[in-house]
Amino acid sequence: MNDSQSHCLEDVITIDKRERIIQAAIEVYAEKGIEKATISEIVNKAGIAQGTFYLYFSSKLAVMPAIAEVMVSKILDGLKSDVGDGPIHQQIEEIIGVVFDITQQYKELTKLIYTGLTQSQYVGNWEDIYAPLYQWMEDVLLRGKNAQVIHSDVNARYTAKIIIGSIESAAEQVYLYDHQEASVIAEHRNELHHFILRALGASR
Repeated sequence: MNDSQSHCLEDVITIDKRERIIQAAIEVYAEKGIEKATISEIVNKAGIAQGTFYLYFSSKLAVMPAIAEVMVSKILDGLKSDVGDGPIHQQIEEIIGVVFDITQQYKELTKLIYTGLTQSQYVGNWEDIYAPLYQWMEDVLLRGKNAQVIHSDVNARYTAKIIIGSIESAAEQVYLYDHQEASVIAEHRNELHHFILRALGASR
């Protein structure tokens, strides 16, 4: 094995251990709660030595930004997969669908992220963690502006954050707090869709 192959193997092992820690932390936090969970429980579930944990994270709360990145990655993958290049009203509807579906599927993970980040100094990492998601939404809006299907004075950068925040907040409200029936959730999604389109000056 040459030096290049050796370094590649080390990189794979390093990534694998980090991912195992993150996945183990998600499972332990979901089972025990953040306050009661211990690093010992996390490393036992990850199958690594406790000292290895500290090579990647300084404390159990230091794992929270990485867990948030997992959720953002799931949303981004869903958007890239499920949002087509159709008219803007269809794209917005599909974006809402992706965020609502993932929030429903990963309710406990969503709760975990908000609880963990707001309990620590890592809440300041929020903008950096969400940067890829905001950039994806901004690109959608810029294409809409170039095609003259939304208001020309829309600030794509800030509006992207507003739209993502509004959709996430609505999804969390219906799935995490209100526990509404399917018919009510459908109405909520429909009204959110209309609201965003009106704000953008887009038509159906």
